[in-house]
Amino acid sequence: MNHPPLAERLRPKTLSEYVGQSHLIGDTGQLSIAIKNKLIPSMILWGPPGVGKTSLALLIAEELKRPFYTLSAINSGVKEIREVIAKAESQKMFQTNGAPLLFIDEIHRFSKSQQDSLLGAVEKGIVTLIGATTENPSFEVISALLSRCQVYVLKPFTKENLEELLDKALNEDEILHQQKINLKESDALLAYSGGDARKLLNNFELIINGISGEDKTITNEVVKHILSQNPALYDKGGEQHYDIISAFIKSIRGSDPNAALYWLARMVAGGEDPKFIARRLIIAASEDIGNANPNALMIATECFKAVEVVGYPECELILAQATTFLASSPKSNSSYLAIKAAKQLVQETGDLPVPLPLRNAPSKLMKQLDYGVGYKYPHDFNNHFTPQQYMPDLLQNKVLYQPGDTKREQDIKRYLNFCWPNKYPLK
Repeated sequence: MNHPPLAERLRPKTLSEYVGQSHLIGDTGQLSIAIKNKLIPSMILWGPPGVGKTSLALLIAEELKRPFYTLSAINSGVKEIREVIAKAESQKMFQTNGAPLLFIDEIHRFSKSQQDSLLGAVEKGIVTLIGATTENPSFEVISALLSRCQVYVLKPFTKENLEELLDKALNEDEILHQQKINLKESDALLAYSGGDARKLLNNFELIINGISGEDKTITNEVVKHILSQNPALYDKGGEQHYDIISAFIKSIRGSDPNAALYWLARMVAGGEDPKFIARRLIIAASEDIGNANPNALMIATECFKAVEVVGYPECELILAQATTFLASSPKSNSSYLAIKAAKQLVQETGDLPVPLPLRNAPSKLMKQLDYGVGYKYPHDFNNHFTPQQYMPDLLQNKVLYQPGDTKREQDIKRYLNFCWPNKYPLK
């Protein structure tokens, strides 16, 4: 007899059964309060795969007793959207407890025109939209739709959350409860899950079914052995999405173009969104290469533009060119460390006043208060430089940016030494 997968069997049926996301559905969580008041906004649920976005949408519908429509961005178009909106509009006339709910899974895969087709229904309150996405809505959801939605961020499951789910599987699932299962060790299971509950439960069921005999003892070695015999296919929707992109970026950071190309090929073969890959290249160009090779950021940015225009299959050549360029470039994380240090400094020192010479003076009163007085225009001086204070008084001797030891950054350091010899002494 075929049963639904374990992850589906354990899907919570009430909010009290829901595991995790206490910041949203705990006693003082924003969503809890909204559900209790039966006044939920249109929303985007943003989080990594397997953290309960779909389950949460289903539970909201159940709690509010509203009609519930669902679409998948993978196989739905404008026609299907309009049909659902028409049904919702006709049903709303008979509703007294709020607009029907429209759940759209992977809403980031909708094109601009598809997202545009939702605007009117959301704005007029014909439907309350619940969109689920693993991608940053700021990049993937059009601004007009995003402005009409509240974004709720779902966090990866903690170790405690995952252990709670395993305990539920062993004690509450009717099928597993009938078997003699001894979960002796769970570290490997948790590690392989990557914080993804669906992956954890599906792997757990796979391992149980992969052990012969009635007594099923699960250890870390057993988990590693069985999962190594059942390598998962690349799942652009989530399963290995984050693992593969992590390996890709780390290979670039580690200056291994061969490994970077391999992981790129894995993503291309799996149909990963090329714009997602190109965006990560832009980040890597700044975070891991920076001023060691400033051309890296230009190459990565142009790669993104070209990928947008060309698309698959030809854009794989552009991605490969940018990948090998970045992987083969000298590396520096100086800019990355500098902005982290600057943010930490802001957190520690608060809103320090801007020195008067640096202030803008658009009004007569501001000029009377000496705003802008004493500012020296660098281009009026030799070499387009003259020393003056740019930091707040309390921080005038603080150094945040330290050029790395690459040839290009040492050139930068020599220039900074010319300008600020006390802050950037040469060895």
